[in-house]
Amino acid sequence: MDLKEHIRQIPDFPKPGINFFDISTLMKNAQTWRDVINQLVEVVGPWQPQVVAGIDARGFLVASPLAIQLGCGLVMVRKKGKLPGRVNRANYGLEYGTDEIEIQTDAVEPGQKILIVDDLLATGGTIMAAATLLRQGGGHVVGAVSVIELDFLKGRAKLDMPFQSLVQYDTE
Repeated sequence: MDLKEHIRQIPDFPKPGINFFDISTLMKNAQTWRDVINQLVEVVGPWQPQVVAGIDARGFLVASPLAIQLGCGLVMVRKKGKLPGRVNRANYGLEYGTDEIEIQTDAVEPGQKILIVDDLLATGGTIMAAATLLRQGGGHVVGAVSVIELDFLKGRAKLDMPFQSLVQYDTE
């Protein structure tokens, strides 16, 4: 199955010059969505994660069913100001600016094997910021995965953990 047939591209969103890769069109087909999650399970199963860390917001949509299939717990990596209690924060760069993410200080236990999940890898900034926060909590990041990878932004080269994606785009 060619997953690209199920991913909609929206030009100039969220700002001019950005081509947005929309997974909502992929998710609305139950069988296609099930196939995506099953493919991800096959890819990351050998890493034997104990916890899946989903990145706000579309990463949650991928991480939740993946965690269930893997028999793992789920940790939320959220945008600034969305989590209650004590949090650790990290800044990161986007294709179109900067942002901040955070996790609760008790989100991971020392030594836990953690898989980072997002819907898309662009510059690598979000995944690396998440890895920094998870490691600050004592977690061991075993790898990261996304549905989509934008090869032309070379985000994979910035990652310091194993990484896999299901769909790659070579040009904008």
